[in-house]
Amino acid sequence: MAERRSWLLFSILCIGIAFLYLPILVLIAYSFNASPLVSVWGGFSTAWYGELFRNQQILDAAGLSLEIGVAASTGATLLGTFAAVALVRFKRFPGRLLLTGMVNGPLIMPEIITGITQMLLFVSMTALFAWPQSRGFSTITIAHIAFCMGYVTVTVQSRLKSADRALEEAAMDLGAGPVRAFIDITLPIIAPALASGWLLSFTVSVDDLVISQFVAGPGASTLPMVIYSKVKLGVSPDMNALASLIIALVGGGVIIAGWVMRRQEKRRLRDMQLAAR
Repeated sequence: MAERRSWLLFSILCIGIAFLYLPILVLIAYSFNASPLVSVWGGFSTAWYGELFRNQQILDAAGLSLEIGVAASTGATLLGTFAAVALVRFKRFPGRLLLTGMVNGPLIMPEIITGITQMLLFVSMTALFAWPQSRGFSTITIAHIAFCMGYVTVTVQSRLKSADRALEEAAMDLGAGPVRAFIDITLPIIAPALASGWLLSFTVSVDDLVISQFVAGPGASTLPMVIYSKVKLGVSPDMNALASLIIALVGGGVIIAGWVMRRQEKRRLRDMQLAAR
């Protein structure tokens, strides 16, 4: 009976994985399709990758999305880390409840509401302060920082709670200041959480469509906005090539990040074992 149940669970797991990943494999396979019809196989060809790299609109949108993603994820990681430290290390301070609500609000609020409110904010700022003159890179980046900050805060906050505060206190007993102790002791401990928060923020920023549409202006189209405008007229083979490249880049980044984090964790455990001896 137990063996039959295990086979049933294994079968359900395989079906679920196939449901998620088979469409991705089909998409990658059809990115090498020579036929201009995405649903008809016409032989193996890499022509659509060449066509993709000659599409200046796609290249400009991809460059803008990458710039915004790097800037937004870096800003969100810095602000999210400061917020996590404040919430974990300082149990009571004026505005703690407000800070908690501001951090968790974007996580549970629908993106369309976030996009509308931020668009109205930028319109009001332009009327009052004459800034921003136009909506584009700066407005999208600010909106993404506000949206992604909560993910970093939650990730770093859980890591800080599990960190041993005694190590930092021991460093201060040996003469290090609070800032130096945090940088030398606590920061390496929460480094995996910082990396995870940065990668998650980068992924969310590059993938965002709804908020970007509200806070972007003419001539500032991110990659998801361009893709959405194109697929409304039908999926073209160069979109399959673009999706395949994105999958390859994201998969490679996840593998590298996982390898680095695993290596750091092994080193940390080895140092703790040596210290225990």
